[in-house]
Amino acid sequence: MARPAARFLFRAVAEFAGTAVLVCVVVGSGIMATNLTDDTGVALIINTFSTIFALALLILTLGPISGAHFNPAVSLVQLISRAQRPVETVVYVVVQVAGAIVGAIVANVMFDQPAVQFSTHERVSTGMLLGEVIATAGLIVVIGVLIQRKQDALIPVAVAAWIGSAYFFTASTSFANPAVTIGRLFSNTFAGIAPVSVAPYIGAQLVGAVLGFLIVKAVARYRVSGS
Repeated sequence: MARPAARFLFRAVAEFAGTAVLVCVVVGSGIMATNLTDDTGVALIINTFSTIFALALLILTLGPISGAHFNPAVSLVQLISRAQRPVETVVYVVVQVAGAIVGAIVANVMFDQPAVQFSTHERVSTGMLLGEVIATAGLIVVIGVLIQRKQDALIPVAVAAWIGSAYFFTASTSFANPAVTIGRLFSNTFAGIAPVSVAPYIGAQLVGAVLGFLIVKAVARYRVSGS
């Protein structure tokens, strides 16, 4: 009994640490970018490249331990797919959100900002919410299709590539992650999101996750019937 519990503890710690580092990178690179340039486009490029490199490395290193979800939307899809038990999903979501908050606070402190702060950057618009639906759906499709094809080794690069691309082609700059959205609430900097925008973003992300799940199921059914 102790060994499965210990293994799950390690998985939960990996999810906490991975999400914390991811948000620390997102927020920290955003602060560094605005320290280096007043050009918003250049700042976004700095933020994007730092994020996608860190994301790929985190998935590569922690994937064998926890699956490297770092994202409640991904964990919930695993639950719907019956690849993860409800209690595991609940724990994953809790530690992901906690890790995201800690990551934002660490980034704030690292750049001599107030440790706990709340963003004033309102992001809600029809286009931004549509962007979150598309970004999250695409993320789920990329992961799901590669798993269906037994090409799991490609997931780190493919996920980083999708998120990096969606940073630029979506109006929302591709949060695509409820935990990261909550974490970015705690930094009134380049990557921050105002409290009023959090619930709409998370709602759009969950819609996108369900849409992505349905697309993966359709693709899997097509491959079976069409092969």
